[in-house]
Parts: sequence; structure tokens; C-alpha cells
Amino acid sequence: MNERDLRIAILDVVRTVVPFDHYVWLLTDPESCVGCLPLADVPDMREIPTLIRLRYLNAENRWSDPASRTVSTLAATAVDGAPPSSWREHLATHRVNDVITTLLRDQFGCWGFIDLWRVDGTAFSPTECAHLAELAAMITTGVRRSLLATFETSSGSLDHHEPAIVLLGDDLRLLTQTAQADTYLRALLPGAGPPVPAVVYNVGAQLLTRERKIDANPAQARLPLAGRWVTVRAARTGPTHGAATAIAVSIEPATPAERTDVYARSAGLTGREMQLLELLVNGADTRSVAGHLFISQHTVQDHLKSIFAKCGLQTRKAIIARATGAA
Repeated sequence: MNERDLRIAILDVVRTVVPFDHYVWLLTDPESCVGCLPLADVPDMREIPTLIRLRYLNAENRWSDPASRTVSTLAATAVDGAPPSSWREHLATHRVNDVITTLLRDQFGCWGFIDLWRVDGTAFSPTECAHLAELAAMITTGVRRSLLATFETSSGSLDHHEPAIVLLGDDLRLLTQTAQADTYLRALLPGAGPPVPAVVYNVGAQLLTRERKIDANPAQARLPLAGRWVTVRAARTGPTHGAATAIAVSIEPATPAERTDVYARSAGLTGREMQLLELLVNGADTRSVAGHLFISQHTVQDHLKSIFAKCGLQTRKAIIARATGAA
């Protein structure tokens, strides 16, 4: 089962014990905590850029804060007569009265969060919070492991394209894009019209969050695309379209190191196993690995057996190919 189908199935189960009206489930880059694979059912999908920007700029219920509780609630509130300038106020315009957030985090990284919304109903109860807390670890492991399947296939269709650049305003409105961007964007979000996938908005929103010193994580995320992995980054650029600066979002193939890091985390490799995999990717043999890590060659073999079991593969060549995407 792919990660999207798995999430839909999990939401169907969750709804039976914790009823909700709308949801946002964002998978994130496990290191930067920036969203890359969204799944949502909200009242107006046209408001996705606004919702993303306000969610990132909200200092409460932050999924990227290691001190955050696994499950937390936050009542949506509005200010009379004022435009919806905050995430809470924006939700209140859609009659959302309560939000419960479940963090998906383990020792291998931050894998995202689930926001469940209630409209004109009762607040989420302590019992419902406890139910979600019990499910959080299982959901996290299932989603993390499901990402391993995205490393199994490779496609050369995007290999020779130059980096794509998309320019956004501070409101995340699309300003322009390079000619190379269309190929990437249509692969990320198939369909008619000029698509702008949510990951572009997410890295742009993270840049705004960094600038306001709400979150120090880098404005970048890695995600699977057409059998490959790409890295999406946001940075400031020069004046454009009458604005002082714009947000430049780049999309380009992930480096072997970037891809290998996500692969190792998804497989649940320990810190020592990740070190060993990195050495293998860089061409080390058993003897040189043992010398570099100050362990015996026998211990190297034990670590390799553990890596093979976690990745479901049987040879070093297969592990290296799967991790880096090399033929």
C-alpha cells in the first residue's frame, strides 16, 4: 500500500473513535520538518496557499518543536470586525471551533502532523486526545516504513532537466516560473492548468517563518517524484514585478547524499548503521569501514545483516543502488 492510500485508510479508522469534519495531514522532510506530501479535506481548496502560510506562521501547535506534546488542541477564535490575519481567525471564518494536532515524530525524524477540525461542534475531549496519543507511534512507524516503497523504482524522465525556479510573493501568490518548471510541476501535480504543488508553498512559508524567527529550520524539503527524489528549496531573490524581493523556489534532483539520508531514516537505521551505509555509498569495503568506525570486521558484518533485514534487501550493491538511485 502506498503512503497516500495508507493515510486515507488510517483516517477512516481514526474517524470511528475521534469524529472530525475536516483534516490536513502533512508529511514532512524528516530533517527539516518542512511539508512535502500533503493530504487535505478543507472547506475551500483554493485557500490552500493562505492556510499553509498562516499555519507556518502560527507559533502554537508547532510540529517542528521537539518540546511539543504528541497531541494537543487549539480552539479556533476570531476577532470581531478584523480580517482573518491569523491561522485561528481564518479557521473561525469557516466555523471551525476546535483543532486537534497529532505529531508524527520518532527517533529517526519528524514525519509530519495531522490536524483534525471540528465545525460548530463540541471540543475535542481528553479521552479523544488519549486515543490519538495511543495511535501516534503506530501511525508514525507505518507512514515512515511506507516511504521505502518510493525508492524502489527509477525513471530517467527528469534526469536531464535543469533546476526549475518558481517565484512567489510573500502572500505565496505565483508570480512567474522558468520554462523548466512546467515539467517538474506537472509531475508533482498532474492535471490541467498551471499547477503549483503544495510543497512549493510549504518551502516558501518556511522561509517566511525563518525570517520572523518563529522556526530556524531550513526552507527545504526532499520528496519522491516520478521514481526519483527531488529537493525543493526557497530563498530570497532580487526585485521582481514591482516587489522589493520575491521568494524563489527551486526544484532539482536530490543528490545521492540527500536521498541516502531519507532512505536510511525511512528504513529505521541506527546512527551507526547510517554511518556504515554512508561509507558503503562512498565506496568503502569491509576492512576500511571497520577501520573508520573502530570496530571489527565481524561487527561490520553484523551491522550489514541488520541493514539488509530493515531494508528488505540482500546485497550491498542492491542497498547502494536503492539508497542513491544509481543504476
